[in-house]
Amino acid sequence: MAVDTTSGGRDRFLTLNGLRAHYVEWGEADRPAIVMLHGLRSYARTFEPLAGRLQDRYRVLALDTRGRGDSDWDPNGAYHTESYVADLEKFTDLLGLDGFVLLGHSMGGATTYVYAARHPERVRAAVVEDIGPGSSLSGAGAERIRREVAETPRDFPDQEAARRYWRSIRPHISEEALESRLRHTLTPDEQGRWRWKFDLAGIAAARLDPDPARQVDLWPYVEALRCPTLVVRGGESDFLPAATAVAMTLRNPRIRLVDVPGAGHYVHDDAPEPFHHHFTRFLRSAEAVR
Repeated sequence: MAVDTTSGGRDRFLTLNGLRAHYVEWGEADRPAIVMLHGLRSYARTFEPLAGRLQDRYRVLALDTRGRGDSDWDPNGAYHTESYVADLEKFTDLLGLDGFVLLGHSMGGATTYVYAARHPERVRAAVVEDIGPGSSLSGAGAERIRREVAETPRDFPDQEAARRYWRSIRPHISEEALESRLRHTLTPDEQGRWRWKFDLAGIAAARLDPDPARQVDLWPYVEALRCPTLVVRGGESDFLPAATAVAMTLRNPRIRLVDVPGAGHYVHDDAPEPFHHHFTRFLRSAEAVR
């Protein structure tokens, strides 16, 4: 069953590997498909402004990753790349997607590298936002995110307190993106407090005490990519070092790199117009529409 929202997106549900998953769909089913994957503590409708501008030409599908948004939380706490890739494989199989564009931010970008490398026949082009090999394991950005996850409040007395929290850790965020985040990542509880719509405890456990066997070296997947790939880096990002981004283009000539000045790790939130420009320009390129 689909429910139309004011943005034109349709909320849909299906089952992925035993968990009920929510996704949002824009555009008509007979159009070229774009699948969008959000980051660690994010949600499908983070891409709503971008999807709304693409829906006249594309079928856009944004998935709430397990443990986030309106998707089920995983009782086993399986919040790692292989689980996300398995969910995406099931998602694309159930919807019969082939020859689609795959966009992933941060955590979703790691999933994008792995899925696109393993399924070159299905992914026409890939766009990865501000993540590369090693980003999640070491460096200033990885340390910042671990610190933020460890210090995230369990709930807030009101939305204004939540607003102050987000603004304190995301100084670059646009007002529109902040309003979206407040609307889609929080829900009121029985006591009138506002709690997260993601599995904070499970995600924190996986992030702060990771199983070494579950950690994925992204370099082999970056090198194995066979589709045109655009890497969008925030010019002020602490998560994807400039040197790593350049090294990816040297190891795989199919990768293009753009830096967005003034943007941090959340490029599509911090600089929506430049992100839309680079994304649509890439889609129109000869390689992306072969």
